[in-house]
Amino acid sequence: MTQAEKGVLPDIGAVATVEIDGLSIRYARSGVSKGTPILLTAPWPESIYSFHRVLPRLATEHAFIVVDLPGYGRSQSRPDVMAPEAMGDFVITFLKHFGISRTHVVAPDVGTLAVLFAASKKLDLFESFAIGGGVMRADLSGGVLKEIIYSPAGTFANIDGAEGVKDYLANAAQLTPAAIIEDFRAASAGRRFEEASQYVRAYIPGLPRLEPKLSGITTPTLIIAGKNDPIVPPANGQFLADRLPHNRLVLLEAEHRAWEEAASEYIEALVSWFGGGYQSL
Repeated sequence: MTQAEKGVLPDIGAVATVEIDGLSIRYARSGVSKGTPILLTAPWPESIYSFHRVLPRLATEHAFIVVDLPGYGRSQSRPDVMAPEAMGDFVITFLKHFGISRTHVVAPDVGTLAVLFAASKKLDLFESFAIGGGVMRADLSGGVLKEIIYSPAGTFANIDGAEGVKDYLANAAQLTPAAIIEDFRAASAGRRFEEASQYVRAYIPGLPRLEPKLSGITTPTLIIAGKNDPIVPPANGQFLADRLPHNRLVLLEAEHRAWEEAASEYIEALVSWFGGGYQSL
């Protein structure tokens, strides 16, 4: 039985909080002390513990830093950061804070858009990307995510956000240990679900500004996502594949949570990619 199955959060490295741009940010670091580090950004409505299966494998060959972006996981939110372009600016600030001048990136879900905006401004920061599962046009979203994107501001202000993610977490709990599910639940509690929703509402004005920038992002990119994703359908991955100059599209037998639902395949794809596969592009 693993630590997480015993009700204890697993070891994903040295977990800490730091103040960056006036925000309290949770992150974890580990891995070997050589080579280009890997930045991982947690998906919504999850946290840095989403990668509890991925990180031990990456740590054997790479240094990594995994972060709850502002408004997600257990990191503090602020309205002016909760939009894809502003979050991209925060990613640049985050890397500068830790003295990281070159990094690989794993950024599924909401992180995909942030790091693409970041790359459009500071291309030399990024060695390669593994992204996917992020909506590239508001009308290409599906299910409950589409409802949130098109919801008026304040829609979820008077509900406990933990209730708002109840169905998602019940499904996630089929694969993810209870201690991690509790961390996910806390990440959305109180007003945090409404605060996080501001980010995806900002897709409507923000994504049309990103699309024309994609052709200039020459960073080698692995687009990896679930082929059966009902909330971010595969059309979004194809959207990126059609526009990014150097990419490889991989669709796994999974729904939205490819990092957990197809964990072995997801991990092996990352290991191969960061082990040198990205250089073939």
